[in-house]
Amino acid sequence: MKSKEITGMSDEQVAMTLADTEKHLFQLRFQSATDRLETPSEIKKAKKDIARIKTVQRQRQLAKLPVAPDEQIAKSIADLEQKVEGPGKRRIKRSLVRLGAEKAAREAKLAKTAKTAQPAKGK
Repeated sequence: MKSKEITGMSDEQVAMTLADTEKHLFQLRFQSATDRLETPSEIKKAKKDIARIKTVQRQRQLAKLPVAPDEQIAKSIADLEQKVEGPGKRRIKRSLVRLGAEKAAREAKLAKTAKTAQPAKGK
């Protein structure tokens, strides 16, 4: 599957394709364990397809971040802070850093706007 095909899909189609590809990879691994796999390169292709799909999903997620409301960002931060321990903690911590930076940038922009909106004190 090519990246252009994936980018042309909707979010729901991408999620379904990811699930199907992961299921296919599982079946290939199972066949490999039972020595029935005809083309071993299929495992490699499936892994690459999964990586492409996840890359497109992440790009879409990051593209939505600047236009997300402040409440949604705060909720995402709170949800991720609860999941810091356990598997995937590096990914979660990176996401927290990105969301924190986005939140700080918005607060700085808001403070700058508030400063410029205040009238200057006259003598």
